[in-house]
Amino acid sequence: MKTLRAHPLHLFSGLLIWAVYYVVLYGGQGAGCAIAPPPAEAGSSTWLNAVLLLHTLVFATLLLYLAWLAYRSTPAERGNARFLLRTSAALYLLAAVATLAIGLPSALLPPCV
Repeated sequence: MKTLRAHPLHLFSGLLIWAVYYVVLYGGQGAGCAIAPPPAEAGSSTWLNAVLLLHTLVFATLLLYLAWLAYRSTPAERGNARFLLRTSAALYLLAAVATLAIGLPSALLPPCV
């Protein structure tokens, strides 16, 4: 059974993963629209939207898994380890919600309009 060690790195790694996701999402969308723009009449049913949606789901799944792992790794006794892991789990969950909040509209709207 995998567990996480209590480390301060977990306090900001979820939002760091989200920031990398954000840059790759909009950088990829801009590159896709510049290199091979899908037809405007296709609406949101394009290859670019499918790639953006897949990208969003992969990152959200990773962040939700890390939130679950941090919460499950929390020790029963009170202390620094408990605080770090519970707070990290909440921040991973926040990053997953932010990922879905940004990624789902970008996958449902026409990408290059």
